[in-house]
Amino acid sequence: MAAKHFLQLALSRVGHHRPRVINVDGHPAYPSVVAELRQAGELSPSCRCRPSLYMNNVIEQDHRFIKKRIVASQGFRSVEGAVNTILGYEAMHMIRKGQIRWLKKGDVAGQIHFVNRAFGLTA
Repeated sequence: MAAKHFLQLALSRVGHHRPRVINVDGHPAYPSVVAELRQAGELSPSCRCRPSLYMNNVIEQDHRFIKKRIVASQGFRSVEGAVNTILGYEAMHMIRKGQIRWLKKGDVAGQIHFVNRAFGLTA
């Protein structure tokens, strides 16, 4: 169920463009979900599911700190809660890594402004 929700969410984010290949980490749920989504017409019939433990190592390494926090929080109760929480984790991780061009790592006031703008909060 979680694999299906994840893939449907990912597909909804790409609009009308559909992938030719989906690389997954080898979890046994993905191939059957991809086949199910093909039958439902959400994926093209020629879309391949390519399970590989190592194809997405760069991505896996980038979000290992996020995964660590999710495990510590004992998972999520809803997809919406997961999306909102992970967005917050990712924003803070981007700030820590210095990935926001106009925001310096040590600029606390700028970081607060960024978080307020990103999440529609008032200071």
